[in-house]
Amino acid sequence: MTSKRVKKPSQERAELVERLKEAQRHHGCVSEEVIAALAESLAIPVHEVYGVASFYSFLTTRPLGRNVILVCKSLPCHLKGAEMIMEAVAKELGIGPGETTADGRFSFELTNCIGLCDHAPAMLINQDPHLDLTPEKIKQILKSYK
Repeated sequence: MTSKRVKKPSQERAELVERLKEAQRHHGCVSEEVIAALAESLAIPVHEVYGVASFYSFLTTRPLGRNVILVCKSLPCHLKGAEMIMEAVAKELGIGPGETTADGRFSFELTNCIGLCDHAPAMLINQDPHLDLTPEKIKQILKSYK
């Protein structure tokens, strides 16, 4: 006689972040449909799944551009000129934080610490770190992304 392992609710919740990351890799974002399907399959209320999906900065509930720019807005970056970097990115792309260019090439997001405080101000484009930024560097950096 074989015994069937039944997952405990805590195990299902532990899988949630990984399942959300997997869904985002596959679909480009964690849509309402994906949230509903995960909630049902893991027997977790939809609002809890949405809460997790919207909490983590590496997850998004809306489609983003091919290149996602994350500008750090933490205190060390702020003190070292992050505002100038945000303004330079916005000027160069013609969009503000939380927006995507019309051609879908870039999405511009603000985030808390990206772990590069020793080289502030800093940003990530996709997973590529860009350090010790100046407004002059922004144009050159953005040109390198198709």
